Amino acid sequence: MGKKKNKKLIVGDVEASDIVKDMAAALSVDFEENHNEYCLRIPKNIGSGYIKATVFDAGIGVLETDYLLKKELHFELKKGIVHPLKIIFNRQSPFTHQFAEDKDIHTIGRLESVMTSSIPTNNHIFKIPAEVPICTFSIEINRKLFEEKISSFLEDMNEDLISLFRDSNGINKFYYKDQYSLDIAKFIEEFTECELDGFMKSIFLEGKAYEILINYIQQYLDDTYTPEKRKILRQATVERIEEAVEIIKNEIASVENVTVLAKRVGVNPNTLQNGFKYLYKSSVNEFIKNHRIEKAKELLETSDLNISEITYKIGINSRSYFSKIFKQRYGISPNAYLKKSREDKSA
Repeated sequence: MGKKKNKKLIVGDVEASDIVKDMAAALSVDFEENHNEYCLRIPKNIGSGYIKATVFDAGIGVLETDYLLKKELHFELKKGIVHPLKIIFNRQSPFTHQFAEDKDIHTIGRLESVMTSSIPTNNHIFKIPAEVPICTFSIEINRKLFEEKISSFLEDMNEDLISLFRDSNGINKFYYKDQYSLDIAKFIEEFTECELDGFMKSIFLEGKAYEILINYIQQYLDDTYTPEKRKILRQATVERIEEAVEIIKNEIASVENVTVLAKRVGVNPNTLQNGFKYLYKSSVNEFIKNHRIEKAKELLETSDLNISEITYKIGINSRSYFSKIFKQRYGISPNAYLKKSREDKSA
């Protein structure tokens, strides 16, 4: 079977809608336009999915992509008057970015964000792989048009960000990558899943775009701290915390202390504790205790084990302590609950 040839597209880069319009022209397909929204459906011979642009006032736009390609796609964002400032959030599979005149290739992984701008003579090149789901969300900022609004954001920025946002002629190249926060992930989901219509939808989406931008600025500043001093929970960190939860559930009889658990999933203990408080409203130890009680209840209902065996199986050494916390939780002793469960099963 012959190797599939890569497809290369050259598209405009002034505002988000230019990308949709130029891609539609290059692919010989139509795009849908509805007020300030522009949507391109990927043709079946290339893949499936869509690319959608939403344009707001003051030079702010959003580009959403959600597609699967049959063959690799390269596209170059040619200069307009000035390349917009881009803040890209990768929600799915990795792809690469390169400045046309540079040799360095940047891989943008899942749950990573990139803030980048380029000079007018140095275009962006993105290489999108085939046969993997691509899902991105990008805020596109025309800094010439955004200049009047920038004053309302200045107090949230440091000197580097102020210089970047005030570079309205795009004379400096910039590239910054890190993981993005759980809050930003939630706001992006609220944007992409909005079910409002007309004027209400437009106002909601514009407000959400600014909410994402403000939170990204706060995260950029938070990223300047050492990991143990950061206050914002990264989206990628959530996966580590969920991994810790699975370890707790699978190894409840022998689960180790917070320090060992944190080391196993690759985060520091403070991050693990903060993550559990954010996601589960409890400390790690409280979560472990609660799961032990829930697991004991399940075993009382479904197994033939006695109280001592259940106590051992959930990692509690004291039968009296187990009885105490079980009764505090369910208002009945384990013995009484076991008797009731087995009577119900035999009835």
